[in-house]
Amino acid sequence: MEQLGALDASFLYGENERVANHIGGLYIYDQSTVPGGMVRFRQILQYLAARIHRAPRYRQKAVSVPLNLDHPYWVDDSRFDIEYHVRHLALPRPGDWRQLCILASRLHDRPLDLSRPLWTLDVIEGLDNVEGLPPGSFAIVTKLHHAALDGMSAASMNTALHETEPGLRLGTPEPWTPGREPDPMELLGRAHLNNLAQPMRFIQRLAESMPAQARFLAVMGDEAMRSPAPVGPVPVTRFNGAISGRRVVNGISFDLAALKTLKEAVAGVTLNDLMLALGGGALRRYLSARNELPDEPLVTMAPVSTRSRRASGPAAGNEAAAMLASLATDVADPRKRLEAVHASTFSAKALNQAIGNRLLSDYQQFMPAAASSMAARFFAQMRMNSPMRPLFNTVMTNVPGPQHPLYFCGARMVNQYGLGMIQDGEGLFHAILSYDGKLTVTAVSDREMMPDPEFYMSCFRDSFDELNAALMPRPRPARRRKAA
Repeated sequence: MEQLGALDASFLYGENERVANHIGGLYIYDQSTVPGGMVRFRQILQYLAARIHRAPRYRQKAVSVPLNLDHPYWVDDSRFDIEYHVRHLALPRPGDWRQLCILASRLHDRPLDLSRPLWTLDVIEGLDNVEGLPPGSFAIVTKLHHAALDGMSAASMNTALHETEPGLRLGTPEPWTPGREPDPMELLGRAHLNNLAQPMRFIQRLAESMPAQARFLAVMGDEAMRSPAPVGPVPVTRFNGAISGRRVVNGISFDLAALKTLKEAVAGVTLNDLMLALGGGALRRYLSARNELPDEPLVTMAPVSTRSRRASGPAAGNEAAAMLASLATDVADPRKRLEAVHASTFSAKALNQAIGNRLLSDYQQFMPAAASSMAARFFAQMRMNSPMRPLFNTVMTNVPGPQHPLYFCGARMVNQYGLGMIQDGEGLFHAILSYDGKLTVTAVSDREMMPDPEFYMSCFRDSFDELNAALMPRPRPARRRKAA
């Protein structure tokens, strides 16, 4: 039995009929690498059952403490049934990319059953008309509650369920006996002891954080006087209102080597800077087409992992801090936009390092569970009923993946797309994933905020093309000399 941290529990507290706090992925597979050229659904069930022990969260559910006197606990689900969580679907003909994105959107709409382990996996066959894929390819759409894991641990869980070599190795499930579920009185007793110890833990954490507070004051007193702030006032866009609960999903793939070549064209720029600049260019085009581009630059929140190596792996929860950066949507020139994004992320990293990425998330642990639950619900209701100036306009999270092929049930993974969560005031999420020489950008938004996700993906492609033209100008052909 393991207790959820305050940040993990906040994702449970913040759920309502429109906000479902799960993340996931869309994975594409070529089953021509499977012996016989076909994977059967029963083989997929056997394959998963033999590997599910690698990710303990798959068989655990969250049990609440009576009266919310403490944060919930992860406990083994005594009625765990893998066939409840793994489902089989098929696209209608012709089985193209648009149909796949629509189905992924509908699956991502649906909240998870909070009384069971917080995940589902949908196998989708019939991808017969997707560009670049052989007929007979299939997809998998996963949903995993954000209370159980963040982007980095989701990537670890994804890797745990794949093989690095081709071949159909189904395996045999390991014996498993679920642990005893605690009764309400036991949970109340634990809550009483935890609450008694909380003041001493807070004093200890306060003492440990004094150096970080001193560094923050020094930066605010000196460095901030010489460097611009990472972001300015955050404008309001169509993505910063109340969401409807109906989602749209679409994605685009880039060649990773081409992106790295672009990155090297400007000194000091990172791949993350480049992707933020591409996102800024895409949003500039999308909002300009609707005469909605604000004068102020849009701001993104980029999650920064604070996970130590000891805490990594598919069983780890959320350990992340927030970095705010400008997307420089007010800058027309693509090169200057990239330079402005780099300057913003450079300042943001300096502030985060001065404060200590873990500081604010560590202090969150000391808010009482009942107060945390009430605050999450009150804040969500307030944001829905009255317009508020957003803290940021969108989320862009960059999670690096393996640069070698992965295999699921013998089928080679062709590509992967991340599925993030949206909330009131935060109606646009970008997941950036790299895998085997490719990098994908997936946009998740509200159907009323973004009724045309295909057009938004074309804005990303155009943003790449204009940045490529600006940073990699083609040499002019040599002039022919006139004959004497």
